[in-house]
Amino acid sequence: MRKSEKPFFVENLSEELKSASSYVLLDFNGLSVKMQQELKKRLREIDANMVVVKNTLFKLASEKAGAPKEVTEDDVLTGPTALIITEEDPVAPIQTLAKFAKEFEILSMKVGVIEGALYNRESLVRLSTLPGKSTLEAQVLGAVCAPLYSLTATLQGNLQKLVWVMTEYKSKKVKE
Repeated sequence: MRKSEKPFFVENLSEELKSASSYVLLDFNGLSVKMQQELKKRLREIDANMVVVKNTLFKLASEKAGAPKEVTEDDVLTGPTALIITEEDPVAPIQTLAKFAKEFEILSMKVGVIEGALYNRESLVRLSTLPGKSTLEAQVLGAVCAPLYSLTATLQGNLQKLVWVMTEYKSKKVKE
C-alpha cells in the first residue's frame, strides 16, 4: 500500500468500525492461502468480511472510531492480525471462527468488540457456543408465550366440559 493511500484506508476502516455490530481480531499465523479463502467464503455466507490489516493502521482507525482502549494495546496488536467485521448478527462470525478453528486447529481469536463491549479470548469462545440471535429470540418468545398457551388450553377445556355437561343434560331430558 502506498503512503498516499494509507489515510484513505484508515478513514474507511474507522467508518466500518463505527457502523459494525461486531468485529474480532484474530491471529491467522500459519493459515495457508487456501484456508484463508475457505474462511473468507464461510464468512461471506453470513455477511461478514475478513481483512488483513497492519497493526499500526488498525490502531489509528480504532482510535479514530472510538474503540475500547484495550483493543489497541501492544499485547493484542502483535504478529499478523486479521479483522473480521460484520454489520449483521454480531455472534454469527464468532461461531463460524470457532468452528473453523476447531476444524483446522490453527486460528486463534485475540479480542472482539460486540455492540461496543470488549470481549477477551475466553469470552469469545463462550459466546461461540451460544445459539444464534434469531434462535435466542425465538426461545425467549416461546418462553413468554408458553403461559398464554396454557391459559388458553385450560379455558378451552373448561368450556368443553360445560358443553359436554349440557349435552348430557339435554340427552337425559330427551329420554325422560
